[in-house]
Amino acid sequence: MIKRETPKLVLASASQVRAAILGGAGIDFDICPSQVDEDLLKGKIKNGPDLALALAGEKARAVALEYPAHLVLGADQILSCNGKLFDKPRDMDEARENLIFMRGKTHQLINGMVLVLNGQPVWQNTASASLTMRDFSDDFLNIYLQRAGKSILSSVGCYRLEAEGSQLFEKIDGDYFTVLGLPLMPLLGALREYGVAVI
Repeated sequence: MIKRETPKLVLASASQVRAAILGGAGIDFDICPSQVDEDLLKGKIKNGPDLALALAGEKARAVALEYPAHLVLGADQILSCNGKLFDKPRDMDEARENLIFMRGKTHQLINGMVLVLNGQPVWQNTASASLTMRDFSDDFLNIYLQRAGKSILSSVGCYRLEAEGSQLFEKIDGDYFTVLGLPLMPLLGALREYGVAVI
C-alpha cells in the first residue's frame, strides 16, 4: 500500500480572524492571500450560498497555482439582509449606513469554504448563521462607531462579534465560528481526511 504524503495547508486569505481560528485549533499552515477580483463574480452571481462558494473556490484555485502540491483553503463570507447583499464598508460613513439598514432586522452570514489540491477542488462546504440586531438608538450607534473605530471596516457586517460588536445583537442562531467566517467543525473533519488535523 502506498502511503499518501500529507500535504501542507495554505490559507488563501488575509483574514486575521480565520488565521487565529486555525492557529487556535492547533493547525499548522501557511498564509498566501489571493488577489482575486471579487467584483467580477459578485456582478454575475446573486444567490448568497452560490456566491460564497464561487468566491472561495476562485481564491483557492488562484493560490493553488503557486502551491500545486499543497492543500489550499479558500473561504468567503456573504452578508444578506432583506434580499440585499453587502460588501465590506469602504469607510465609516458607509458602515454607519449599513448598520442603520440592518438595525432591528435579521440578517444572514453565509460562508463558503473550498479545499483545492493539485489544482482541483476536493471538498467544499457552505454554512450560515442568522443574527438579529437590536433596534438600538442613534446615540448608541455613535458611541459604538467611535469606540470600534476602523477595525470594523474589515468586517462585512461592520462588527466584530468577539469584541463590542456583540452589543449590537439581541439574538444569534448559528455556530460561533460560522459568524466569525470559518465554520470550524466541518473544516476540521475535512482536514483530518488529509492528515492535516491529527490531534
